[in-house]
Amino acid sequence: MRKISFLLFITVCLVFSTSGILYAFSQGNQDCAKCHSLNNEQARTLLNALIPKVKVIYVQPSPMAGVWEIGIDIEGKKTIIYLDYAKKHILSPATRGDIVDLKTRADLTQESLEKITKVDVSKIPLKDALVLGDKNAKYKVIVFSDPD
Repeated sequence: MRKISFLLFITVCLVFSTSGILYAFSQGNQDCAKCHSLNNEQARTLLNALIPKVKVIYVQPSPMAGVWEIGIDIEGKKTIIYLDYAKKHILSPATRGDIVDLKTRADLTQESLEKITKVDVSKIPLKDALVLGDKNAKYKVIVFSDPD
């Protein structure tokens, strides 16, 4: 009897977990703003480390789910910053639209861009190159020019 009850319990759990009943929100219909809050003072405290003397004009949910829209004034210049609900990353025109980690101040967009645009220097054909100096030097500088 115990085995049958246990198997029935496992089966019910599997059925409910795959049907979405065990989720806090039905999938795709989340309104994260119900559980997350941010006021002007909290926003100012978060942004002050990155942007000294920032004045927060307003805070509201953005059109994009999971992101706050924060209107700010920096010494008379007004702009908008977007902050994720986890309060870890910002996106703003001041950062050229790059995503910045608030804690480390790392430009995550730039880091990703550097990864995909990195050139493997060892794959550059130097067969027809004009070499100046020692061919076996520790450091090499490769200059490209367009004769046109």
